[in-house]
Amino acid sequence: MTSRVLLLGPLLWMLAMGPAAAAQAEAPKGASGLPVPRFVSLKAERVNVRSGPTKDNDVSWVYTRSGLPVEIIAEYDNWRRIRDWEGGEGWVLHSLLSGRRTALILAPAKAVDDFVPLHASADTTSAVTARLQAGVLAIVKRCSETWCRITGEGFDGWIEEERLWGVYPGEKVD
Repeated sequence: MTSRVLLLGPLLWMLAMGPAAAAQAEAPKGASGLPVPRFVSLKAERVNVRSGPTKDNDVSWVYTRSGLPVEIIAEYDNWRRIRDWEGGEGWVLHSLLSGRRTALILAPAKAVDDFVPLHASADTTSAVTARLQAGVLAIVKRCSETWCRITGEGFDGWIEEERLWGVYPGEKVD
C-alpha cells in the first residue's frame, strides 16, 4: 500500500501542474543535473561553436551577439550541445551560456503583413502596443498557458507563445 501512495503522489502533482510541468519533470537530466533539453541564452558577445566537446575540435561558426536564445540538447562535462533557431547544432562551453530567458519573434504564418502584434494584456482583443518584425530579440519575463510577457528595446507587452522561438509550448516561465 505504501508503494502505491508514493507512486501516486508524483502522478497527481504532474496532473495538477499541467502537461508542460509534467514534461519538464520527466525530462532527462544532463551532467549539470538540469533538464535536457532546455532553453538558455548566449552570455558572451562572441561564442565559438565547435564540432565536438573539446577545444581541440574545429570552430564551426561564431555567434557575435549576446542574448540569442539557444536550446541545450545534450551535455558532456563542461560542454553543452546547442541548437539554434535555424536548426544549427554544435558544442559550446557552459560558461558562455546564461539561464536568462530570451526569445526571437517568429514570422507569422499567412499573415497580411510581416509583423507580429504585441498586446497590452494576454488577450487578442486587448490593445496592440507594438508590431514586431520576425527576428526581433526579446527578454521573456513570464509565460503562462499560451501567452508570454516580453520586453525589449522600446517594447513591453504580451505575445502569443507560438510566435516565439525560445519557449516550449505550454511552458510556464516565472
